[in-house]
Amino acid sequence: MLQSREHPCVLECPYNNLLVSLSTGGLDPDLKAAYNSFMKSCEKGGKKSVNACHSVGLLAHDGRVNDDKPDPVVARDYYTKACDGNFAPSCFNLSVIYLQGAPGVPKDMNHALKYSLKGCELGHIWACANASRMYKLGDGIEKNDAKAEDLKNRAKQLHKEQKEASSSLTFGE
Repeated sequence: MLQSREHPCVLECPYNNLLVSLSTGGLDPDLKAAYNSFMKSCEKGGKKSVNACHSVGLLAHDGRVNDDKPDPVVARDYYTKACDGNFAPSCFNLSVIYLQGAPGVPKDMNHALKYSLKGCELGHIWACANASRMYKLGDGIEKNDAKAEDLKNRAKQLHKEQKEASSSLTFGE
């Protein structure tokens, strides 16, 4: 059952925040309320706060809480908090922001590589692939075929592990 927005669990339970934002069970989605709840959870800190920080980053990045106006600076700041807490998807998203550049966040290949490598270290396949590509092409960094190959192999290994893990799921048995 979904807790009320005033319930203290809203500040501590990322899944309740997600339900507020994506609810289809008789409640209208309220992304602004979800954003505010994620923000409070993120700022509170603690073990589960990285999920909330990542969610703030996602909602700011795509602009859904700001009249469809993305805010890459806010996204960067909250992805950074989550990445600092070892949340791999945030590290990957940071790498993409720095690879492409965005209003208020200039393209920075050194930062892109830094966050790609951290995301890869944390097990994010696409972060490994991005870092591999950067080394292979010398894209804003010194070309290094050996590092490119190592990172490509890491991505392949992570992919294999994910396939094996998902194929071992069984339902109804």
